Amino acid sequence: MAAKEAKARIKINRLLEEAGRHFFDSDHGRTKANILLENNAKITVNAMNELGEDFEKTQNGFIDFLLLDSDAYPFIVLEAKSE
Repeated sequence: MAAKEAKARIKINRLLEEAGRHFFDSDHGRTKANILLENNAKITVNAMNELGEDFEKTQNGFIDFLLLDSDAYPFIVLEAKSE
């Protein structure tokens, strides 16, 4: 990971925590983690082609941050980029 992207991810981490997001379950089990980091995402070629020509044609990718809803289902995909 490039240094500039790493700095951006540190800022994003702080912003997510300030917004009430959690990287870890609480010690008492009352709060569940609602962020997954570097979650491996797989997609089929047909599904990618349906998205259009502006997307890279890849079967595997990594999601920098995957935010989960209150039922632990994927809610938001967040990609970190350098400033």
